Amino acid sequence: MQLVLLDKMTLGDFDETLFAQFGEFKSYQTTDSTQVLERTKDADIIITNKVVLDSKILSSLPKLKLICVSATGTNNIDMEYAKAHNIAVKNVAGYSTHSVAQHTLMLALSLLGRLPYYSQYVQQGQWCKSEIFCHLTYDLQDLYGKQWGIIGYGSIGKQVCHLAKAFGAEVSYHSTSGNNTQNDIPHKSLDEILKTSDIISIHAPLNNTTQNLIAKEQLQMLKKGAILLNLGRGGIVNEKDLAQALQIQDFLFGTDVLEKEPMIANHPLLDSKIAHKVIITPHIAWAYKDTKDRLLQMVAENIKQFLNANM
Repeated sequence: MQLVLLDKMTLGDFDETLFAQFGEFKSYQTTDSTQVLERTKDADIIITNKVVLDSKILSSLPKLKLICVSATGTNNIDMEYAKAHNIAVKNVAGYSTHSVAQHTLMLALSLLGRLPYYSQYVQQGQWCKSEIFCHLTYDLQDLYGKQWGIIGYGSIGKQVCHLAKAFGAEVSYHSTSGNNTQNDIPHKSLDEILKTSDIISIHAPLNNTTQNLIAKEQLQMLKKGAILLNLGRGGIVNEKDLAQALQIQDFLFGTDVLEKEPMIANHPLLDSKIAHKVIITPHIAWAYKDTKDRLLQMVAENIKQFLNANM
């Protein structure tokens, strides 16, 4: 049994015996499109996070029995081809609910408290020069009593609701699919969420419904001083429109995802004129240690279950 992990760098350091227990295991830090076939030609099992396995690649891998995606999304796999040719595909779901919700609160609280600015003020030695005991350039906002709107009310959205309510926020939500109805908190239209919320966090998948869901027209609806957070997928918020809106409107933005990852050079959100209004983290909300360990264990369990059922 030969197993190949194509993009170990996306998972960080871990004990490779987790997968070596199942057979001959090879791992590669990264794999580009020109290297995939050579590295997988003898594989029975492929583990990939973001490396694309399209029909052209899959048709050249007669030994392949299982693809393990070390993520929730399977858009990098030609699922129709895999199904038609009896190649099993297993992903991992639900592993990052708590870490993404925690990351959402971290971004919200950092923006409410203007944490990047005040931390830099101290680190740069400016506090040492102050004539008084504190420094109050930017207003700090309480979360208590704020209106928090959640766009996308799956498991992560529900956990964010739980955490936000613990801080005393008043929570409502919008279902992007239209199929999610809850009785515990109010459901609002997208326009209502945008117009009435002090904090808005996005936890929806990227699909035909949510692509550019938040663009120029929607951004103009935001309340003065609002905070917009994207913890769903890049592409849900139109980044060009967003950067332009941040230049002229009074709101803050935090995100862990962008439409193109890694971030492109000279991205409009890197404009120094809006730097004080933006926090961007490099797609790490899923990667907290306990969460990443859980993901790896789930991948190993997927392999074990497949082997037990088929070998």
